[in-house]
Amino acid sequence: MELLRSNLSRVRIPEPTNRIYKDECCISYDTPKSEGGLFVDMNSFLAFGKEFVDWNYEKTGNPVYLHIKATRKLVPEDRPSKKPTLLAIGIEGGFDNNDPDYEQSYEIVVLPDYATLPFPSVELPEKVRLAADAVIMSVGAGKKEQIAAWTADTKIVSKHAMELKQLDNGVIVPPSGWKCEKCDKNENLWLNLTDGSILCGRKNWDGTGGNDHAVNHYNVSRYPLAVKLGTITADLEAADVYSYDEDESVVDPLLAQHLQHFGIDFSSLQKTEMTTAERELDQNTNFDWNRIQESGQEVEPLFGPGYTGLVNLGNSCYLAATMQVMFSTRSFCSRYYSDQSLKVAFDTAPADPTVDLNMQLTKLAHGLLSGKYSIPSTKKDDAEDAVQTTLTAKQEGVPPQMFKSVIAAKHPEFSTMRQQDALEFFLHLIDQVERVNTGNPIFDPSRSFKFGIEERLQCPSGKVAYNKRYDYILSLSIPLHRATNKKELEDFQKLKAEKDAKGEELSSNEIVRPRVPLMDCLECFSAPEELHDFYSTALDAKTTATKTAGLTSFPDYLVLHMRKFVLEEGWVPKKLDVYIDVPDTIDISNMRSKGIQRGEELLPDSAVEDVGINANEDIVNQLVSMGFQYLHCQKAAISTSNVGLEEAMNWLLNHMNDPDIDEPIAKAQKSASFIDPSKLETLISFGFDEDTARKALQASDGDIEKATEWIFNPPSGVSNMDTTPSSSGNAVDAALPDGQGKYRLIGLVSHIGTSTHCGHYVAHIYKNGRWVIFNDDKVGVSKNPPLDMGYLYFFERIDA
Repeated sequence: MELLRSNLSRVRIPEPTNRIYKDECCISYDTPKSEGGLFVDMNSFLAFGKEFVDWNYEKTGNPVYLHIKATRKLVPEDRPSKKPTLLAIGIEGGFDNNDPDYEQSYEIVVLPDYATLPFPSVELPEKVRLAADAVIMSVGAGKKEQIAAWTADTKIVSKHAMELKQLDNGVIVPPSGWKCEKCDKNENLWLNLTDGSILCGRKNWDGTGGNDHAVNHYNVSRYPLAVKLGTITADLEAADVYSYDEDESVVDPLLAQHLQHFGIDFSSLQKTEMTTAERELDQNTNFDWNRIQESGQEVEPLFGPGYTGLVNLGNSCYLAATMQVMFSTRSFCSRYYSDQSLKVAFDTAPADPTVDLNMQLTKLAHGLLSGKYSIPSTKKDDAEDAVQTTLTAKQEGVPPQMFKSVIAAKHPEFSTMRQQDALEFFLHLIDQVERVNTGNPIFDPSRSFKFGIEERLQCPSGKVAYNKRYDYILSLSIPLHRATNKKELEDFQKLKAEKDAKGEELSSNEIVRPRVPLMDCLECFSAPEELHDFYSTALDAKTTATKTAGLTSFPDYLVLHMRKFVLEEGWVPKKLDVYIDVPDTIDISNMRSKGIQRGEELLPDSAVEDVGINANEDIVNQLVSMGFQYLHCQKAAISTSNVGLEEAMNWLLNHMNDPDIDEPIAKAQKSASFIDPSKLETLISFGFDEDTARKALQASDGDIEKATEWIFNPPSGVSNMDTTPSSSGNAVDAALPDGQGKYRLIGLVSHIGTSTHCGHYVAHIYKNGRWVIFNDDKVGVSKNPPLDMGYLYFFERIDA
């Protein structure tokens, strides 16, 4: 006790604003359920497993800890499962995993000798009792963040509700017997609250649902609000109101008034349809995983190093699938596992390692690759005897909560519990990893994905321009006209027409999808493309130019993004129902860019060639991946001051038909600014000519790092002479990994759902001579990997 009293100055009573970690170790995935329990530092409120608490004592000198140990409670096996009312996990109203209950015991431990004092105890100093009680009664930081993210997704009041225009067209809606005005659908019907039209909802990814007549009506009429018939009852708050303009379910405070306009007596109506949220919840509880899980074949579970699953935190499968593939690459494994121990990562981390990306990536790497947590979970054999357990074929996996918190910090989308696009997450991850490794390129694993793209533009004058940029993904359009099963597709279309005429639906085994070879997609990337209304500085007029593209380097790992989501007329997104025939190996040697050729004459510089602000490449790359032209995407990012993707997208949609959309980016005229001679010499020493170095320093206000980035990623319209060091056409890529153009397929992330922001993501990875499926915390041998259904394909260069 005297030892504890002598260390009272190192004990703090937590304030309400303090983040308290008591559910998981910040270095490992140890929890109170682990063999050694969990030790909570009573000064920093960070938690450590038995193996790591000494490290914290050595680093901080904090000696007093609350030791938490959880033991299984005796609970009847046949306890009823509660039906979830909220699309959430681990909070009131969310999913009940029917996990066993645990009871926790506590004691105070003083290091370094592990002197132990019982808790609770009136003999303990009051400060210790108050501090321990506050920790025990608090909600853990991880769970608090998860709850906040889930409950943040509440409905908003529609901006259209209070002043909604309703047409006085005499429409009276009957209490039942509804049918779509455009087809024979009599369910999933939506009443437009402006004109009273009754139309069917969107078509689901599996062919069920409606025929998109309600959303198509909005695209023409721009009448924004609709309510789902069958969800209207006396409890109007439960009715499903959707705003097409705001693209989400909303609250209409004047719904009663808006319904009465069409003669609807809501007090007598009965509920006959699920709301959008309920349907989403139902799809999450009854999702047919077999669509991408090998047609329901039983999967042989795998355990051990490299076969650890990731617990789904709630719509986090995009993160799980991406990280499993990333940690199957040698670059990420070396950086965060074989070449960096947990001890080194912790010692070099800031005071709070939970907010350090390097620490949390290292923790995740060791959690996935060590095999420590890839063991069969236990199951109670007898409710009367909790000691009797057997191993199950399921593993518990590791929950990537701390990693998700730090990688998603301040990101408006990844910080929520909503489903996200795996491609966007991959690019965000790469960007963050590159940032934290700035100045240490040899340790940066993101470099193994980085490559250069060179675009060659030739106008009718015969003169050319070269634009170079860096990228981490090769986004490929899918040429449906090159399908290899055209005869089968023609027969299918005839069958479909016959069935439609009879009012019959196709069975799943009758559906035929186009099959397009991956090599055709790659060929389309390099194929000549006409650019209309191209402004030629040689002709001083708009003309039609020819654009070709190639790679200036071949990365260690090549990520191919299949553009399965396209925009139809009216900017309505649509997912291509197509299979991609992907070989085990590919050779893209013919895609290497040749650079400026002898005898080629460059287009003269425009009088306005630099820009006052550079486009954010993250925003540009995401827009390009959606199918927009690179120049247009740059303009969108610049015109919205690089605020974000949504703002750039909105600008792009509103300016697609601008007469100057294809003209080179004009610069904000600047007076000649002072150039530091030493900085100019530094850039020249890198191999760049003096004119290019001077322009770069002017465009970046004298910042060498920004000037280098300006040179490597020049604004569209700047010629190759401005962006290439004088020594060689490909010298800018000298620091990047490079080699032959032969690659082998090592993994893919597949997706099922109507858009990248809903549905489910699964990873398949080639390990030790066999394909392995990673479906959140389920890991097993893949008998029939869906290689033709990939959304992202990961290739490794054979000579890497």
